[in-house]
Amino acid sequence: MGGAPPWYKSISLSCTGSPGSNGRMKQAKVLRVYLGDRLLASARAGKQNFCNRIVRAFAGIGYRVEFRLNSPEERERSEDRRGLSLFHVDMPGFDGALTFRKAYVAPFWQIDHTMQRWDWHVARATFDPDRIDPDLALDFVTRTRERVFRGFAPARTDGFVYVPLQGALTTRRSFQTLSPVEMIEAVLRYDPRPVVATLHPNEHYSQAELTSLTRLADRNPRLRLDTGRMDRYLPACNLVVTQNSSVAFQGYFFRKPTVLFARIDFHHIAANVPVLGVEKAFLKAQKMTPDFETYLYWYLQKMAINAGRKDAEEKILAATQRCGWNI
Repeated sequence: MGGAPPWYKSISLSCTGSPGSNGRMKQAKVLRVYLGDRLLASARAGKQNFCNRIVRAFAGIGYRVEFRLNSPEERERSEDRRGLSLFHVDMPGFDGALTFRKAYVAPFWQIDHTMQRWDWHVARATFDPDRIDPDLALDFVTRTRERVFRGFAPARTDGFVYVPLQGALTTRRSFQTLSPVEMIEAVLRYDPRPVVATLHPNEHYSQAELTSLTRLADRNPRLRLDTGRMDRYLPACNLVVTQNSSVAFQGYFFRKPTVLFARIDFHHIAANVPVLGVEKAFLKAQKMTPDFETYLYWYLQKMAINAGRKDAEEKILAATQRCGWNI
């Protein structure tokens, strides 16, 4: 791509700051964006589109933008610095700080006040399919599916339940109704079809967790275990059951109904165990005919920030203002 665009080089991107006599930044109109190693290098080179849009949005209202490593040392100092802070996939933790992360598929992003996605603005919003043009939604989803899931087989129903697992297999965390292993037991109890449960390829599992899972499979011939392979199982399953894995959201592109055992932001068209209970959620899942296309259009184009659209800067500023920034 040839490095940073010309407009980008004209904006101050100091990564060290200019401390005054009191150890704080002389200029209050500064936004610091805290990133991990890989994203930091891309942002500093002007090659990360959403970060570029952040720079444009805040430079347009007189702010200097700094990209900093999201290290423990930088985080410890961040609260005492004047200005505003954005943390990538990390809890903000103090006034003047927000978090941001990709909204499951590129180039869509969310900015909010917490890492807990079930407390995001979109999670609390009401989805009304009647307010979305169905033809516009279908065209958007078709094009996005072809782009994002290139190489995936077309959607079909091979008669099994797909359970993409996340971490902490034997622990029920505060936002969950059952532990992941207990969730699989519930699937086997309330759905008579074969079940494929897959370990997350990037998670580290203890031997005790794996033993608990394999013993469950040994007792239940309908349960098969695997690792990853979303491209194989997602297009072919009849139902996705998960705590709150992003695989369920991606399943909407293949018109896959979902049962959720944990709180999350994309709950609106799923059967929610935290709300309905286990049995009623599975009964609902058998009858659900969600409006997948209008939901995806609403979530991504209306409620998220599309970094590829002309209004990205406007939506970035609007999201931070909604979260309380007086800019």
